[in-house]
Amino acid sequence: MGAVLISSAELREELSDKAIHLLDVRWALGDPDGPQHYLDGHIPGAVFVDLETELAAAPSPARGRHPLPDPGTFEKCARSWGLNEGEPVVVYDATGGMAAARAWWLLRWAGVENVRILDGGLPAWLATGGELATGAEPDPVDGDLVVRPGGLPVIDADIAATWSGVLLDARAAERYRGDVEPIDPRAGHIPGAHSAPTAENLTPTGHFRTPEELRARFAPHTPGPIAVYCGSGVTAAHQIAALAVAGIDAALYPGSWSQWSNDPKRPVATGE
Repeated sequence: MGAVLISSAELREELSDKAIHLLDVRWALGDPDGPQHYLDGHIPGAVFVDLETELAAAPSPARGRHPLPDPGTFEKCARSWGLNEGEPVVVYDATGGMAAARAWWLLRWAGVENVRILDGGLPAWLATGGELATGAEPDPVDGDLVVRPGGLPVIDADIAATWSGVLLDARAAERYRGDVEPIDPRAGHIPGAHSAPTAENLTPTGHFRTPEELRARFAPHTPGPIAVYCGSGVTAAHQIAALAVAGIDAALYPGSWSQWSNDPKRPVATGE
């Protein structure tokens, strides 16, 4: 797997001498105002990407809150962002990559090799003197990107239930234990899963921890094949990005807890 991250300084330098497609993926649970945040200020030239409608299919109890989009539909979206075969892409948000990593993962899954997450996101861009543009950008010319699913591994609920390696739960520890469950119908975790909260991938400034720090973080969960789930397959993509920074491959369970907990046939574990 190629480089996962790009710093704001590196991005500024690369933007000065090459065409880079910038995707603004600002999204968070309970904050529907991503489009307005984009209009209020974004990296010049960036295209806004809506996680709910462009990086996921329609939610359902049977598939989860953020199912993977249909490849053909995702290809149409990616082309509408102006993405072309072989051209570099940088994705960013304002929450440490928690949402942007979903776009990173989907594009890697779709066969795009040169896609990176802006480390530290918009706050890092501003902290290093980056300028913002306001209002809408001109609509990009449709690109020619071809989506080729399979670039990154995926598992389903049946495979998660019998996973022979380590299954990481990327949600907050209190949701893993079943102390609280603010969203899904049952509290707890998939039996046998290890707790590894996504927030621990980041420094206090919202940057990814160093490869050495991340290797140490994930050392208790290796060796062996790793798969990751979260609430709905969004922050689990951040976990997979962090694992990739550490040089570790991992599969995604897209349905995650939102699918698992809606199936009464699936067992639930609680506690540590």
